[in-house]
Amino acid sequence: MIEAIGLSKHYGGTVAVDNLSFTVRPGQVTGFLGPNGAGKSTTMRMILGLDAPTAGTVTVNGRLYASYRRPLFQLGALLDAKAVHGGRSAANHLRALAASNRIGRRRVTQVLEQVGLGSAAARRAGGFSLGMGQRLGIAAALLGDPPVLMFDEPVNGLDPEGVLWIRTLLRSLAAEGRTVFLSSHLMSEMALTADRLVIIGRGRLIVETSVADFLAAAEGNYIRVRSPQNTDLAALLTARGAQVTTQDDDSLRVTGLSSEAIGEVARSHQLALQELAERQVSLEERYMELTADTTDYHAAGPLAPAAP
Repeated sequence: MIEAIGLSKHYGGTVAVDNLSFTVRPGQVTGFLGPNGAGKSTTMRMILGLDAPTAGTVTVNGRLYASYRRPLFQLGALLDAKAVHGGRSAANHLRALAASNRIGRRRVTQVLEQVGLGSAAARRAGGFSLGMGQRLGIAAALLGDPPVLMFDEPVNGLDPEGVLWIRTLLRSLAAEGRTVFLSSHLMSEMALTADRLVIIGRGRLIVETSVADFLAAAEGNYIRVRSPQNTDLAALLTARGAQVTTQDDDSLRVTGLSSEAIGEVARSHQLALQELAERQVSLEERYMELTADTTDYHAAGPLAPAAP
């Protein structure tokens, strides 16, 4: 697994990461979220030993990543798909990486086929599209068949088929018992892929929790209820400790009771239900609610028309 303890990184007077601690465990996809400038990329670079922490430690399977003689067998990472010699073919790029960790050439062929680049193995990487470059970067991460995988914006540039493929791949890797650490700004994809979340802002940990618990704690969650006996039902639910308000369409907005409890109240008093639906905020809405105070870069409103 990946474990950060009191991790900090300062660049002169700028604090990029501030006393950050979290754990990324096997068998799950852990999403790494935060606004631009929150310190996500710096943290990932420190995990790989590309940046040295100012304070604290971060280990991969109990050791510093840089201490492994064959690190690709421990953690495979995609941080920058453009970090490829453009004059090399896809196969030769992977062969060079494989040779550095004493990985056989057969494995290069396997991962190229796995990511859908088997027919492009002899093509120069410099001529690849953004999506093909992402696939090549993912192939490099898979070379050592490692138990830990780390991806920064892996769906960037992929077409819909590619997005579905990487989503399925990440879930399958976690199902095999591997540790998968994923950073992305696409909340819709994170909602479909991640099991747990590590959210940071201005270099500090905001929350580390499961996706289910994160969404359940949102203030905007409620249960929508419609009944021909709305008034009677509202009184009964209020007596049970629920907070009930009547909405413009005469439906009831209920918080403080589960949908099962509401249904049981209606059944026991022989009240008809026309609708009983849980309304949960999206991951994007909950994320925006939680990180509003840590976002440093806010766009202005629409520009006024240019003067003649």
